[in-house]
Amino acid sequence: MTLLKLIQSQMLVTGLISDGLAASRLVAFCAMSEAGCIRYCKDLLMFTPQSKVFSWNVTIRGHLERDFDVKEGLFLYKLMLATSACRPDHYTFPLLFKCCARLLWLPVAYGIVGQVLRWGFDSDLFVRNAMIHVFVSCGELGVACKVFDESCVRDLVSWNSLINGYARNGKAVDAVRIFREMEMVGIQPDDVTMLGVVSSCAQLEDLNSGVEFHRLIEEKNIDLTVSLANALVDMYVKCGDLSAAEDMFNKMKKRTVVSWTTMVMGYIKFGILDTAKRLFDEMPEKDVVPWNAMIGGYVQANRSKEALDLFHNMQARNVKPDEVTMVNCLSACSQLGALEVGIWIQHYIAKHKLCVNVSLGTALVDMYVKCGNMDKALQVFSEMPDKNSLTWTCIIGGFATHGNAHDAISYFLWMINCGLQPDAVTFLGLLSACCHGGLVDEGRMLFTQMSSKFNIKPKLKHYSCMVDLLGRAGLLKEAEELIKNMPMKADAVVWGALLFACRVHKNVEIGERAAFKLIEMDPLDSGNYVLLANIYGEANMWERARETRELMKKNRVDKVPGCSSIEIDGNVYEFMIRDKSHQQATHIYDCLSQLTSHLELVGHVYSPSEDDILLSSNVVHLI
Repeated sequence: MTLLKLIQSQMLVTGLISDGLAASRLVAFCAMSEAGCIRYCKDLLMFTPQSKVFSWNVTIRGHLERDFDVKEGLFLYKLMLATSACRPDHYTFPLLFKCCARLLWLPVAYGIVGQVLRWGFDSDLFVRNAMIHVFVSCGELGVACKVFDESCVRDLVSWNSLINGYARNGKAVDAVRIFREMEMVGIQPDDVTMLGVVSSCAQLEDLNSGVEFHRLIEEKNIDLTVSLANALVDMYVKCGDLSAAEDMFNKMKKRTVVSWTTMVMGYIKFGILDTAKRLFDEMPEKDVVPWNAMIGGYVQANRSKEALDLFHNMQARNVKPDEVTMVNCLSACSQLGALEVGIWIQHYIAKHKLCVNVSLGTALVDMYVKCGNMDKALQVFSEMPDKNSLTWTCIIGGFATHGNAHDAISYFLWMINCGLQPDAVTFLGLLSACCHGGLVDEGRMLFTQMSSKFNIKPKLKHYSCMVDLLGRAGLLKEAEELIKNMPMKADAVVWGALLFACRVHKNVEIGERAAFKLIEMDPLDSGNYVLLANIYGEANMWERARETRELMKKNRVDKVPGCSSIEIDGNVYEFMIRDKSHQQATHIYDCLSQLTSHLELVGHVYSPSEDDILLSSNVVHLI
């Protein structure tokens, strides 16, 4: 810039500055050169009254390409009309339409269309293509199609703008249809065309068309750009052909973060987490997106401890998390009951001023609910400016989990008054709340309203809740009758709810029927045999109890070892039954014995044997 200013001074001295062509070279350098200064362009334009339209165009383009200030590009156009004798040409309007597309300023775009008509550029192909582009970018597909249809001449850019516009707006069927029309009129596609149609196949999960278009790319020798190769990998992943995605990925000579991330997400989608992690570790560079994908993959696979470990690793590598990261980590805390980590994440969100949108706020509510802190859950809930149905469902489910049935119903009525519609999960929480609160009449009413008022068809889980509700209330015959009249076949959860109720209410007859159904479904589930034997034992039917235990031995059924986990100082520890692997195991069992003695002193009879004690890290915390 120093040298440019020296040249400018010489032009001033010699009078060459008044030459429009020479002055335009100065402007072009400032606007387009990496060594230039985009801010200086405006000063040059204002200083040189003889500036040509080329100088104004190149300055507007400089703002666009550098993403310096797109709004300034539109302001410059107004300034050109107001302060100079220049008039726009067929290069000016496409630049203005690109500014509007970048800003999604549809009203301004319509205003510029008026300028196009005023200056008589409406028949210019370059201008019309830019018009199509701005309208598809702003989601006005009908208007874009109208401009396209009314064009006397259409080139490949016209077709590409329309095809990719429909693809980006989720109109994949229309994008493929337009491509077929383009083929019929003999226009040859390029890599941009194929990017749109391949992306459409990914949206539609249409593998056959995707393979067809891949073959077309090879037959016509279309340039396989990195973007197009990435789109093919993504298409194969979303269409369920992981092998083809791997093959495409391995053939790529150049890969970007998008390439690696797409493949990692493919392995995650198919549940191949270890391979996904190995590929993730091989990535030469990683932004926040692959980290989010990997953390989310672990959460979906219920490997939440590994998800949090990966989050800590992400922090150690100075990768800045975003709202998606926080939602995934809070979901991991919810699964583990890791309250301390969840509280730390909330402090992190506040400290780094992350946007607490509806998704993140709902994740916070859900974490506090599942970690047992309803007060904090209600605080977060009340502070959220926007809530959706899922947010309300979380808080209703929280009341259900904590036995506050009346509060759950009150919040449900509040939710309805806010104009939000419940879904099947909302009613699952409500019915669960009625179970815990023993609200039989309310439960019956809500179960009926699901279909009659809210047009939600009850699923197996809803029937399971109703059986549990009726069973807990001792209405065992009504519960069994409900199972018989279900529109779908009862599963083990439904029969299990009935069996448990029979154990509580000592009903041998119905309990037998429920237990035999469960044993028929899963003869290796030890819990069903144990419950049935206990029902017989409590009814003094010792022979039948012995026969049940013999049947268990005959079927070679073993009790599944229990497992528990607990969070201490942000770390999650897991323990198996009869576990003596912990380095403080001796002290833990000694402490458990002392606790047992203390319980007996205050009136609780509890004396488990050492082998049957579930090693609890609560005791580790006490030592």
